[in-house]
Amino acid sequence: MPRPIQALIDLSALEYNLSVVRRHAPRARVMAVVKADAYGHGLLRAAEALKSADGFALLEMDAAIRLRDAGYRHPILLVEGFFSTEELALIEQYHLSTVIHHSEQLAMLSAYKRRGGLDVFLKLNTGMNRLGFMPEQFSAALESLRTNPAIGQITLMTHFARADEPAGENSVSMQLQHFNAVAAGRNLACSLANSAAILYHPETHADWVRPGIMLYGASPFSGKTAAELGLRPVMTISSRVIAVQNIRAGDAVGYGHIFCADRPMRVGIVAGGYADGYPRHAPTGTPVLVDGRRSHILGRVSMDMLHVDLSGIGSAGVGSQVILWGEGLPVDEVAQAAGTISYELLCALAPRMQVVT
Repeated sequence: MPRPIQALIDLSALEYNLSVVRRHAPRARVMAVVKADAYGHGLLRAAEALKSADGFALLEMDAAIRLRDAGYRHPILLVEGFFSTEELALIEQYHLSTVIHHSEQLAMLSAYKRRGGLDVFLKLNTGMNRLGFMPEQFSAALESLRTNPAIGQITLMTHFARADEPAGENSVSMQLQHFNAVAAGRNLACSLANSAAILYHPETHADWVRPGIMLYGASPFSGKTAAELGLRPVMTISSRVIAVQNIRAGDAVGYGHIFCADRPMRVGIVAGGYADGYPRHAPTGTPVLVDGRRSHILGRVSMDMLHVDLSGIGSAGVGSQVILWGEGLPVDEVAQAAGTISYELLCALAPRMQVVT
């Protein structure tokens, strides 16, 4: 019998969340973001559920090739672009699209002898200050691409730094103004909106939207749950109680004895720890579900196990189901309790985790 912890991936929830994207941005094409092994959900299984998307976006060349080898003919965008002229040959071979965000890439493109037809997304830095050309560099970069016979379609893009904040309290409008000032009159397709902008800022939808976290059933906002946004959780981490300890007042549990009982308690030992992808820094009080009832962890998370309070759940014992996050317990809530974000928890799923679809 396998170790009882597993990750259930609900592919129908992925399909449903894609439909939510389309309801919010009905006139835009959808570039589903599947980077980082589809946010830990598995690249190929996620791609199958998202096959009705208009394209895929990721940053790993090997993952893009896996999609092509699996038969996907969608546009596939490399969101960090390429890093060497050798990669340009792979981009040509596998008919990939690439982001262009710095002058060295332009130089490599100029030196690369290609027959033509490379589709590119030219990135403008509108205030994120991560990737992209500054506005004063943008026209020259665009001209370099337009005069390069290797280049096919050109799409203009940017990325928002604060789209997860309510309208009127963020810099989206300022970034959008910067983008529009440069893009105006170019007659080129544009791509701006991530998950937060899709949901909060319809004025940014443009020609392509790039949903990421919302596809996987988590919220891009700190003050709004995925359920309130009409999203369904895709990943549920389920385990079992594998032992029970009856401890007395004054007894402590786990490494470092950082939790000490102030009363007699029943403590469940659950198969699951940081080697499975559960956050080691999750403190006492981080929520779990035990047989469908809310409880919380106790003490320090160890590599393979964690302690759970069984007080008030008289029926709980060895074999009881424990949901660490997912159906009935939003990953966003667990992440907040652990002082992180849902993106990190989902992407941290360990290779040893049994995955069930």
